[in-house]
Amino acid sequence: MTSEYSSPAAEDVLFRALGLVGTPYRWGGNTPDSGFDCSGLIGYVYRDAAGIALPRSTRELIVMHAPDVGRNALQSGDLLFFATSGGSQVSHAAIYVGEGRFVHAPATGGTVRLDSLDNSYWQKTYLNAKRVIQPEHLARNNP
Repeated sequence: MTSEYSSPAAEDVLFRALGLVGTPYRWGGNTPDSGFDCSGLIGYVYRDAAGIALPRSTRELIVMHAPDVGRNALQSGDLLFFATSGGSQVSHAAIYVGEGRFVHAPATGGTVRLDSLDNSYWQKTYLNAKRVIQPEHLARNNP
């Protein structure tokens, strides 16, 4: 059984991401008006919903200093990484929203959408996940 506990900030991220489903995909896009690419969507949602500034590119996101999360321990708000071009080089990222589902901006001509990790394509291309929002991160600010 996976833990679905998440912090209020993670809940805000979840609802903001779900609210952007249907926004057009645009390479390099990072606002609802211009459209989003995968990392632009992630950056916008985290900045807008949680006040967290993240690196702009998928390759920078996967190497940032944040805890890796096992697939069986995913929580809402975690970032998912995929190698959609084959091999093990990261080429796509998404926001986990719970119950095996994630929000992402998949491809030119498409829109931001909800998908499932149970889908064989996403299972095959899945690399790893990172937890950007720590449930206890506010407590750590105390000396």
